[in-house]
Amino acid sequence: MKKIILTMAAVFAVSFANAQDKKGGSSDMKFGVKAGYVNANYGSDANDGDPRSGFYLGGLVDFSVSEKFHVQPELLYTMEGNGETDFDLNFVRIPVMAKYYVADGFNLQAGPQFGFVAGGGAAKDYLKSFDFGLGIGAGYELESGLFFDARYNLGFSDLNDFPAGSGFDTAKITQNSLNVGLGYRF
Repeated sequence: MKKIILTMAAVFAVSFANAQDKKGGSSDMKFGVKAGYVNANYGSDANDGDPRSGFYLGGLVDFSVSEKFHVQPELLYTMEGNGETDFDLNFVRIPVMAKYYVADGFNLQAGPQFGFVAGGGAAKDYLKSFDFGLGIGAGYELESGLFFDARYNLGFSDLNDFPAGSGFDTAKITQNSLNVGLGYRF
């Protein structure tokens, strides 16, 4: 499943880049880096723990579809889970955000995100390794390339993979987070 999704993401990115290159040259595509603060917790039936504070770090490609509409795939490493060490999770996330510019420099963002567990506490052994969710947020970009954004990520996938009869196997476990950070597009 992971290979299929990663292949689809790569094909999408290359196809989109080629289409944009034919439309108007490399000025329609910009690369960037971003980092920031994550406040994450489990949702659904497992939301009674304390949130985990962590960070995220990664890169992005911004494709300009029109003056007001951009598509921005990202590759991020995030620290999530919740506040108990055994329940910490680290993800490699691939959000694909649609950005709409409502004013000069200010944009609204929404799009799917795919996540793959990349480590964490003991709970990772009882949770599924793939997560799917929706990101919703806003950002502000300066002409210099510096930008600020905030995003809420709502997990849709039930991550619970506890064995049947364990007492925990019927609970729905999702992963939600609030990300606030800054980045630079070049």
